[in-house]
Amino acid sequence: MNRRKFVKNYSLIFLSSFIPKLAVGKEVKVFEITKSKREWKQILTDLEYKVMRKEGTERAYTSPLDKLFDKGIYHCKGCDLPLYSSDHKYNSGTGWPSFWKALPGAIGTKTDKKFFMVRTECHCSRCGSHLGHIFDDGPQPTGKRHCINGVSLRFKKA
Repeated sequence: MNRRKFVKNYSLIFLSSFIPKLAVGKEVKVFEITKSKREWKQILTDLEYKVMRKEGTERAYTSPLDKLFDKGIYHCKGCDLPLYSSDHKYNSGTGWPSFWKALPGAIGTKTDKKFFMVRTECHCSRCGSHLGHIFDDGPQPTGKRHCINGVSLRFKKA
């Protein structure tokens, strides 16, 4: 092998390590409720769209739902699916509404590897709207903290 081929081949190998891997063989989740980008933008505010459809995060301590402890159910703002009961809500001190468990079948999860860490992302099981993340530092009996963006939720009083 001559020097030019050697440099070319090893340069390609080196550079290819910086190209994201393709999701070969990954199952694409199809949700019961689907909308086009345009339809989502018509029904959501800019912040709601950023959080719910682009997996963004609202600023801590900006959601009025963080300090709301009335009896009721928290629904998905995208499709109105009941997600969390106020019976499972607690004050985590993080600045986001926090729950120690979701209603049965209400959420889906996936691994989130953004920001150089591995977290568990949670989303609405019916429309796929991003809700927040689940951490292992919550209260018993689950030991989980569902740290949820308030803009993804709609509260309905009991």
